[in-house]
Amino acid sequence: MVTVVTKLVHYLHLSRRSGQYTMNHDNSKKTPDGASFDRSGSQDSLDELSLDDYFKEIENIHETRRNNHEEREALVVKEPDEGELEEEWLKEAGLSNLFGESTGDSQESMVFLSTLTRTQKAAVEKRVETVTQTLRKKNKHHQIPDVRDIFRLQSDPKEKVCDENEPSAVRTTESRSGTQDETKGPKFSVGTNEQKTPPQDMPFSETDLNLEIPFAEQAANTKDSSVGKMCKGGGGDTLPLNFRLPKDKTGTTKIGDLAPQDMKKVCSLALIELTALYDVLGTEFKQQKAAKIKTKDSGLFGVPLSVLLEQDQKKVPGTKIPLIFQKLISQIEEATLETEGLLRIPGVATRIKTLCQELEAKFYEGTFNWENVKQHDAASLLKLFIRELPQPLLTVEYLKAFQDVQNLPTKKQQLQALNLLVILLPEANRDTLKVLLEFLQRVIDHRDKNKMTLNNVAMVMAPNLFTFHGLGSKTIEQSEFVMAAGTANVMRFMIQHQKLLWTIPKFLVNQVRKQNTESQKKEKKDKAMKKLLKKMAYDREKHEKQDKVPNDADVPQGVIRVQAPHLSKVSMAIQLTEELKASDIVARFLSQKSGNVQTLKKEEVFLYEIGGNIGERCLDDDTYMKDLYQLNPNAEWVIKPKQS
Repeated sequence: MVTVVTKLVHYLHLSRRSGQYTMNHDNSKKTPDGASFDRSGSQDSLDELSLDDYFKEIENIHETRRNNHEEREALVVKEPDEGELEEEWLKEAGLSNLFGESTGDSQESMVFLSTLTRTQKAAVEKRVETVTQTLRKKNKHHQIPDVRDIFRLQSDPKEKVCDENEPSAVRTTESRSGTQDETKGPKFSVGTNEQKTPPQDMPFSETDLNLEIPFAEQAANTKDSSVGKMCKGGGGDTLPLNFRLPKDKTGTTKIGDLAPQDMKKVCSLALIELTALYDVLGTEFKQQKAAKIKTKDSGLFGVPLSVLLEQDQKKVPGTKIPLIFQKLISQIEEATLETEGLLRIPGVATRIKTLCQELEAKFYEGTFNWENVKQHDAASLLKLFIRELPQPLLTVEYLKAFQDVQNLPTKKQQLQALNLLVILLPEANRDTLKVLLEFLQRVIDHRDKNKMTLNNVAMVMAPNLFTFHGLGSKTIEQSEFVMAAGTANVMRFMIQHQKLLWTIPKFLVNQVRKQNTESQKKEKKDKAMKKLLKKMAYDREKHEKQDKVPNDADVPQGVIRVQAPHLSKVSMAIQLTEELKASDIVARFLSQKSGNVQTLKKEEVFLYEIGGNIGERCLDDDTYMKDLYQLNPNAEWVIKPKQS
C-alpha cells in the first residue's frame, strides 16, 4: 500500500517539474537543491516551501487522528431532491411566502422585492422558476405564482428613471411624480434596473473596493463592457493585493453595528447578492446541507459552538467566543509570538491526546495546570479544536462556497464574495473566525523572528479549516493537492483583508433603509385606515400627536438634538456643519465633566443613529453628520456604550 508520505513526495516531485502550484508565473524561479529558502519572501506568491507546509500539516492531522483511535460519526452531506436547494434558498432569503400555503400573505415580500437590483431580481426569478416547476411536477396543490408576476408591482411605468450620472449610493431628490407620501424624504438607489453602467465620474480605482454599487451589478457592467478585462485562471494573480475602502461620508458600517432586526435583513440580501454575483460570473452556487448527527452536549472538543457558548455564558455572561478557544490563544501569546515555526511545528501527538483528556476533565473546574502546556502544544490544541467541531467553522452550508471563491475571475470579485460569505455565517462562527484571523495576523506581524509569513500561515491553517473530517476522503487524494494552493489562497485573503471582510457594504445598508421606509409607509396607511373605520377620534388625535417628532418644533433647521443618558451632559443641541463628525460630538459631550456620573472614556462610548429608516446603527468616528442627517432626517441621536 502506498503511504501518504510517498504520495506527498511523488506529487511534490511532479509539481516542481511542471510548476503546477507556483501561483505567480512571473516569479517561478526554482530553488537549487540543498539551498535554503527565504521564508520572508514575497507575499504575492505561494512558494514551494509553503506548499510543503500544507502537506506536512495534512500528515500531522492524519497522525493525530490515528493516535486518537476514536471513531467519529462522519458528517454526511445530503443529496438534495430536485428543487429542494432552491426552496431552502428562498426560505433563507426570507421569501418562503412566495410559494406554498402562505403565498397569500406576501405583502412583506413585495416590499422586500421592491428594493432588489436588476441582477438580484434575476437570481430570485431563477430560483422561483425552479421551485415552481418542481411543485407542479409533484402535483402539490399550493398557490404557485407565475415568476413573471412576482416583480410586476415593481415595474411601474410612471416611476421616474434615475439619472445615471448621479452618485449611485443615495439620491436625495426632493420631488417625484406619484403620491403625496413619496414627495418627502431621501431616495435610495442601489443599482436598480435603470443603472446599467456606473457613473463615469466615480473616483474608484482598480484597488478600491466599491461598496456603493452592488457587486453583481459591477460584474455585469464589466462583463458587458468591451474594455472590461477579467483575468482568468485563479483570480488574476498579477493584480496588486492592497485593496482599500474609500472613505464614506455617511460612515462605514461594520458587522455588529446594526440592530438584530436590520442585520437579519442584511443577511437575506447578502445571500441574494452572492447568488446573483455567482450567476453573473457563470459559477455554480449551491448550499450544502448536512444530515443530522448526534453530537456531544458537554465538554470542549467536538462540541457544537452553540453548546459551548451556552455552557460558557453560565460562567462568563455575555461571552461570544468559547472560553477554551480564548485561553488557548492567550496561552500561545503568553510565551512569545517570535518562536520560530509557530503554528507550523506540531506538538507531540501522544502528549496532545493526554492534554485533551485532562482539559476535558479539569478545564471548567479550574484545576488544569497550564504550566504543563508548551507553546507548540497549545498551537496544536487550537488547530485540533477547529478541526474537531461537529460542523466546520465555515459551516457545512457555505464551506464549498468558500472553497469555490478561488474560481472567480478576479481577486476583487473573490474579495467581494468572501465579504458576503462572512456576513452569512452564523454569529458564533463569525465571531470565532474573527478572533482566529486577528490572532493569525499578530503571528504574521512577528514574521521576521518566527519565519511565519502570510503564505506560511495560510498554508498551515488552510487544511484545518477546509479539509473537514466529515466531508472529505479519509486518505489524501490528488484532489486535495489540486485544491491546496487554492484554499490556501482563500485563507490568505481572509487573513490579509479581514478588516474589509467585516464591513457591511453600503448598498446593502441602503436597501435595508429602503425596506424600512416602505414598511413604515404601509404601517402608516394601515393605521390610518383602522382609525377611520373605528371612528375613534380621540385615539386618532392622540396617536397623531405621538407620531409628531418633537425635534421638528423644538430644534431649529440644521440642528440635531443628541441624547447622552450615561454622561454628565445628558442632552445637547448640535449645529450641523459640513465638517462635523461623529467623533466631534462625542468629544464635546465628554468634555462636560461632573463628579456625579461615572466617567467613561472616549473608546467606551459611541454615537448611535436610531430610528427613521434604520433600526439602530453604531457610527464610526469619521461619519460626517450633515451627510448622514440628509440620509435619515427622522433619526434620533444617542451617545451610549456599545453593547458587547
